[in-house]
Amino acid sequence: MDDIDRTLILRLQEDAGQSYAALGAAIGLSAGATHERVRKLRERGVIRRTTIDVDPAAVGSGVLAYVHVDSNAWMGEAGTAFAAIPEIQEAHIIAGSASVLVKVRTATTEQLQDVLRRLYAIEGVSGTQATVVLETFFERPLPL
Repeated sequence: MDDIDRTLILRLQEDAGQSYAALGAAIGLSAGATHERVRKLRERGVIRRTTIDVDPAAVGSGVLAYVHVDSNAWMGEAGTAFAAIPEIQEAHIIAGSASVLVKVRTATTEQLQDVLRRLYAIEGVSGTQATVVLETFFERPLPL
C-alpha cells in the first residue's frame, strides 16, 4: 500500500459516497485509475465494505452503552450468540477482568435492560457491567 492508497482510504472514510472522478481529482488520478485502485483494495481485503454514517438518535437508537460481560467459561465460541442480539453493534473478546466487551444501541434504557437480560441467556455469561454514554465528543476514522 502506497501513499496514494492511504490518501484514497482516508478520503473514502470521510465520504464513501464520492464519485471516482471526485476522488481522483483530489488525489491526482483519473476516475478509471481511482476505480482500479479501489477495486484492488477491496480484493486485498483492505476495504471490507462501504457504508454510511447514520445519526443513531435520528433513527431511534439514542442510548449507547458499553457492556463488560463476565463469564465462567471461555467465550471464544459464543460469537454467534452475541450476533443474534440485534441491538449489539460490536462484540470483542478482551483481556482483563471481563471476557467480552459489547457495544449496544437502543432507544430507551428499558430496552437496554432487556438486552442485558438476553445477555444472561448466553451460555457461560455470569454477569454484566454496563456503562451508559451521556455524550460522544467524537469518533475518528482509522488513522493511516
